[in-house]
Amino acid sequence: MNSNQKICVFPGSFDPITKGHIDLVKRAIPLFDKIVVAVGVNTKKKYLFELDRRLDWLREVFRPYSNVEVDYFEGLTVRYCENIGASYLLRGLRNASDFDYEKTISQLNSIIGKDMETIFLISRPEFSHISSTIVREIILGDGDARPFVPEEIDLKRLT
Repeated sequence: MNSNQKICVFPGSFDPITKGHIDLVKRAIPLFDKIVVAVGVNTKKKYLFELDRRLDWLREVFRPYSNVEVDYFEGLTVRYCENIGASYLLRGLRNASDFDYEKTISQLNSIIGKDMETIFLISRPEFSHISSTIVREIILGDGDARPFVPEEIDLKRLT
């Protein structure tokens, strides 16, 4: 691995991935040599979709982008970053609440992780209302989630 390579991790549960997530990664591609979209696995958390399904969706969505990889990890995000040689985290901000939360996490990560920088991208207006939590609620309520998720997600096979 080239130590001068700018590697960024975009961590999340991606339960499911949304069009907002995809937009953030596409906008960040020119900034880094490699972006790793990494599913954080918390064994105590209940997910709507199995890890393998989420990883398959991510691989399909990002297949056209040669510098985007998909992976998963357990434990602290900064430890995962250290293990793969990443010095940057990518986070999206939809609103002031996201900023307050992400700012705190970013500051903690910079203390725990050596030289870890968090790069914030503000969500585009057309995606600022979308979150995985809301999309899960729409799916569980038998609503139409197609406007919020990439076409690679087959909504006929969601549950």
